[in-house]
Amino acid sequence: MEVKKDILWRVYLGFLGLAVFGLLILGKAFFTQSFEGAYWKSMGDSLHTKIIDLAAERGTIYSEDGSMLSTSLPQFDIYIDFGAEGLRAKDGKNFFSNIDSLSIELGNLFPDKTAANWKKELKLAYKNKERYYPFRKKVSFEEYKALREFPLVKLGKNKSGFIAEVKTKRLNPFGELGFRTIGLYRENSKLVGLERSFDTVLRGTSGKRLVRFVAGGVMMPVEGFEVEPENGNDVYTTLDVNIQDITERALMRTVSTNEALEGTCIVMEVATGKIKAIANLSRTDEGTYFEQDNFALRTSEPGSTIKLVTLFAALEDKYVTINDNITINGGRWNINGRTIVDDHHGPEVISIKNSFAQSSNVAMSKLAYQYYTNDPRKYYKHLKDLHLTSRTGIELNEEFKPLVKNPNTARYWHPQTLASWGFGYEIMLSPLQLLMVYNAVANNGKMMKPYLLNEIRSYGTVIQKNEPVALNKKIGKPETIQQLKECLREVCISGTGKNVFANSPYTVAGKTGTAKVNDGKYKYSDGVYQSAFAGYFPAENPKYSIIVVVKNKPHAANYYGGSVAAPVFREIADHLYKYSIEQQQPLQLPVYDSMLYTFGGMKKEIQSISNTFQFGYNDAFAGNWRTIALKNKTAQPQVFNTSSTTVPDLKGMGLKDALYVLETNGLSVQINGKGKVVSQSITAGSPVSKGQSIILYLN
Repeated sequence: MEVKKDILWRVYLGFLGLAVFGLLILGKAFFTQSFEGAYWKSMGDSLHTKIIDLAAERGTIYSEDGSMLSTSLPQFDIYIDFGAEGLRAKDGKNFFSNIDSLSIELGNLFPDKTAANWKKELKLAYKNKERYYPFRKKVSFEEYKALREFPLVKLGKNKSGFIAEVKTKRLNPFGELGFRTIGLYRENSKLVGLERSFDTVLRGTSGKRLVRFVAGGVMMPVEGFEVEPENGNDVYTTLDVNIQDITERALMRTVSTNEALEGTCIVMEVATGKIKAIANLSRTDEGTYFEQDNFALRTSEPGSTIKLVTLFAALEDKYVTINDNITINGGRWNINGRTIVDDHHGPEVISIKNSFAQSSNVAMSKLAYQYYTNDPRKYYKHLKDLHLTSRTGIELNEEFKPLVKNPNTARYWHPQTLASWGFGYEIMLSPLQLLMVYNAVANNGKMMKPYLLNEIRSYGTVIQKNEPVALNKKIGKPETIQQLKECLREVCISGTGKNVFANSPYTVAGKTGTAKVNDGKYKYSDGVYQSAFAGYFPAENPKYSIIVVVKNKPHAANYYGGSVAAPVFREIADHLYKYSIEQQQPLQLPVYDSMLYTFGGMKKEIQSISNTFQFGYNDAFAGNWRTIALKNKTAQPQVFNTSSTTVPDLKGMGLKDALYVLETNGLSVQINGKGKVVSQSITAGSPVSKGQSIILYLN
């Protein structure tokens, strides 16, 4: 029995020891999880590092005259590392000695929270040893500059824990002007327009940063392990801001008045092929209009505007002259059971010139069918030589490929295809392609490639320059081009465009077009018509070629090209003509003191300019912005007011600097002119209202 008791005692003692040891383990695990969990988790996370990309500052898109069409403004995401050694040194002396004054300054700069709330929030984060605390996102450049001068923050990253990540906000200074062509850059969204086409040029080269993971999976930069990104290059386009504005206003007036479904208009410089404006408007469900798609590059059945190509082929092959007569049987022609009709009843016989001016479907259909049925490849070759069977190659990725049946390979080719081609059906072309042909006629037969890119610059240095390119130096014989010009002119004198261009102070040559729409969404029977006008002016010495295409609502009362599209052409041409006249008048400039010149900008930039040009410059003022009076080669600086409560005096500032200041203060900016600011719509010193609109007038 004694042996048994001894054994049991030892077993009980061992079991008790194991139980105590187990309880100690459970207690330690509970303590670690409850009281030290965050610490050990952050320690574990800190062992994991990763290299991430740093986005470069995106380049700016400019118009031909140097106006900014799309640019980037800096924004900052601010974090705080409450575990920073310098911040927690000496029991947090830096933090606690500055928290009161810092909270007051934060309450003034970011009034959505009171100073007391800021203090409470920061003290709690300090207590919890937050390693990458998201203090505030989307901080503007002006706010960031002010923040850097605050108590604690100005001690530096290690002693304050404040970390700034630079990001950019993409801005279109002219709002929706040319929106679909220029495009708008948004992170993680699909790019369109020039922003898409030149994305690799604009975005630059990404940098690299080593980060380590802290509690919660948040990434924190590792100081000293960073490769700076290389900023993107700037793109200078052929667009003209004034012409773009004129074009959009004219198109908007017509589509809204007619409640049209959509419309587009392109303005091209005849001699070079430069695109000066592209406007695209489509109707929203709310009945407003917005640039949702680039209709200038989409294909459709062109209707009567292609009659220029039909006439070109017959003249170039010397089958006819414009003075020859053609039988149109009063405007009706039956071909293999199909009847082609004119919109207006005509005579039995008419000259080809007048049939073109009156837009006779029968006449143009007969020309194509009569002379090319036996050899349709000959007609197709004309289309190919005029570059209508391929894309134009303009610097926009959204360009549609034309649909043109090849008589050698087309599965659905039939003899009536030629008759349909003659007046613009069974063929899909874009407005830009058609304009290229009209522009070639205006340019005496020299076909220019349409283009949007003038230059690419890196820090002001030109690294790529585009020159005008002739796709075809001679699309046809001189006599062919001359006859085409005569016919296009007749359209605007006695034909379908005469009412619009009557009493015009300049001469116009062009062609109206009206076509039923069959695009998948709408069928011919739905009564949707496409109105068009393509032409150039002045007719005797063309400067610009223009095409206007409007898709009308179903069963619209007004849908003819001469009454819908041609007025848009006339309004644009009127403005451009008036502008050209004004440019030729002697410009009366006010007399300035040549010894005094004022301008504004950032202190560092002004210092650099002054040193380069050896101006005397002495600046002991605080702050980053200056207004400068330059007199007798001496720069006299004054502190520039960037208060968020009043409107600053922006005279002398460049557009980008002015945008920095105004966007930071919550103002909506509109631009008028180019160069530096000479006046503003809101007087300096006036109270600021968030969202208020201000107009800057540039010289």
